[in-house]
Amino acid sequence: MLYNVKEGKLNIQDARMDCISFGSGTKPLVLIQGLSTVGIKGMGRPLAYMYRKFAKHYRVYLFDRRQRVWQGITVEDLAKDVAIAMDYLKIKNAHVVGVSQGGMIAQYLAINRQDLVSKLVLVVTLSRNNATVEAVINNWLRLSRQNNIRGLIEDMAIKMFPEKYLKRYKLFMPLLSLLQKPKDMERFIILTEACLTCNTYDKLNDIKCPTLVMGGGKDKIVTGQASEEIAQKMGCKIYMYDDLGHALHQEAKDFNQRVYDFLSG
Repeated sequence: MLYNVKEGKLNIQDARMDCISFGSGTKPLVLIQGLSTVGIKGMGRPLAYMYRKFAKHYRVYLFDRRQRVWQGITVEDLAKDVAIAMDYLKIKNAHVVGVSQGGMIAQYLAINRQDLVSKLVLVVTLSRNNATVEAVINNWLRLSRQNNIRGLIEDMAIKMFPEKYLKRYKLFMPLLSLLQKPKDMERFIILTEACLTCNTYDKLNDIKCPTLVMGGGKDKIVTGQASEEIAQKMGCKIYMYDDLGHALHQEAKDFNQRVYDFLSG
């Protein structure tokens, strides 16, 4: 099978989550995705192709958020779920890449379970709230509670992608709104609220593994300054895409190569 993709569900303690793995290598790489309206179920092959750069030397794992969430769940709680999944699969000393909300989760994972993370990449994320992310998240929550799916998906796209990209796909926005409609709106709202619970700034020096921060100078969700703040606090490596925004991991042609070079270096 191409990229040796496997999809399934993990049932551990009280957590039930979708899981994808691919690659033929032996070194574990855990990719923690950002907030999603639809999750990773059925996305094994597209994700394996997107991250095919890692398939030869790594066994790559992606864990979705738990299916049953509760009001007030935090990104630290979500990090505990990732740790539970890694313990269950006997994954230790992994390379971990976290994007956006996944980067928040990855910080808590590296702080609380140092045995699980040997190298860390934090992409378009933050360590504490700022006015920009609070305004963006609260607007998404407002649109979600109004069940304004078209408005929600359009605003998420506007905040993530550059104008030239949006113009190219403007005609497909109604279809995108249909395809990206949350299957469980209440769950999506709770996970969106969790984005505002990250507060690792004062604990960043507890992260002992080599770390690379990657940010976008035109990030309209967490801001590029949030990435710079993490790197300055940790004294770690940083690479800024000055002309890209929150979706730089999808836009930058050299993104996977830069991550791979850091992890293998």
